[in-house]
Amino acid sequence: MPYYVYRVFPLRRLEKVAERSVFGDASALAKSLRASPDLPERCAVKVIFADNELAAEDLLSQVRERPPGLAGDE
Repeated sequence: MPYYVYRVFPLRRLEKVAERSVFGDASALAKSLRASPDLPERCAVKVIFADNELAAEDLLSQVRERPPGLAGDE
């Protein structure tokens, strides 16, 4: 399964940047994109491991619940 690198914008708009077969390559690319001065504002760079591009976009579009914390510790 490949690793996909995406730019994630507000409202879960996704932009595929690359596909890599090795995690180290995908991670290095993501780190360089995050450090880039021309990274759009409010844009996150994510690496996702999935069977295909459709599955990767589905995983990135899902809203994850916050883990439970201590009462009043939010």
